[in-house]
Amino acid sequence: MGIFFTYNNIDYKQGEPVVNVDSRGLKYGDGLFETMLLDKGKIQLADLHFDRLYMGLRLLHFEVPTHFTKEKLTEKILHLCKKNDHHSLARVRITIFRGNGGLFDVGNHYPNFIIETNDIEYAIELNLNGLMLDVYPDAKKAIDNFSNIKSNNFQPYFMAALHAQKLKVNDCLVLNHLERICDTTIANIFIIKDDIIYTPPLSEGCIAGVMRRFILENLSGDFKITEKPLNIDAIKSADEVFLSNSIKRIRWVKEFRQSHYSNIIIKKIDAFIAKSIY
Repeated sequence: MGIFFTYNNIDYKQGEPVVNVDSRGLKYGDGLFETMLLDKGKIQLADLHFDRLYMGLRLLHFEVPTHFTKEKLTEKILHLCKKNDHHSLARVRITIFRGNGGLFDVGNHYPNFIIETNDIEYAIELNLNGLMLDVYPDAKKAIDNFSNIKSNNFQPYFMAALHAQKLKVNDCLVLNHLERICDTTIANIFIIKDDIIYTPPLSEGCIAGVMRRFILENLSGDFKITEKPLNIDAIKSADEVFLSNSIKRIRWVKEFRQSHYSNIIIKKIDAFIAKSIY
């Protein structure tokens, strides 16, 4: 049968071309994206995902039609998952971009969108083998009003992922222009020191991760957690380090350069998250 994707309400077979050469999304990365986890027919943390999506649309000055609602998008996502036979665990990506035009002559500001679904064949659980991290040195992320959205202009993160592959590590830290830590290529970062959990605040330029928000809003009653700017030395001296995103929940980091970390508290955090979500 093949895999399908949805482009502006029409389903196409994977590989069919739908975006033309004049697309602002193609030319300028003019838009944003959202990745979600579908589990047993339900989008996990859906309210948080759609809050972030519509906040980003407002920030980028899209003209959002009245029918472009959370309910309608959810309906389209579930329709595509059913068509692709992705019923158990699936990764959903919504890519939104403006239509055709140049820098000063865009045709309109309505959102064009592509929905993709991919089957997930692994269990969503804490990794037994800890990750290895390093730092991407060649780009420093700006701190501005657009720093926290998942922009289609993803170049620094893509290059950081290539750097991680070159170093044969699992991921790389992305720094801001102050030489402090924003996040990694696909996740927010948390460290644990003396039983206190720390993560960079949004004012440091990190992506406003959905799982990050869930952790901050739901773990504070059971764990000591605070937002604080972090530098490389803070990572080196941490007791434990973990990453978070919506697809893999949290991931234990075992090693950063010459530093090694345990996962005693991380195991408790993962169990708490799993219980709270399910």
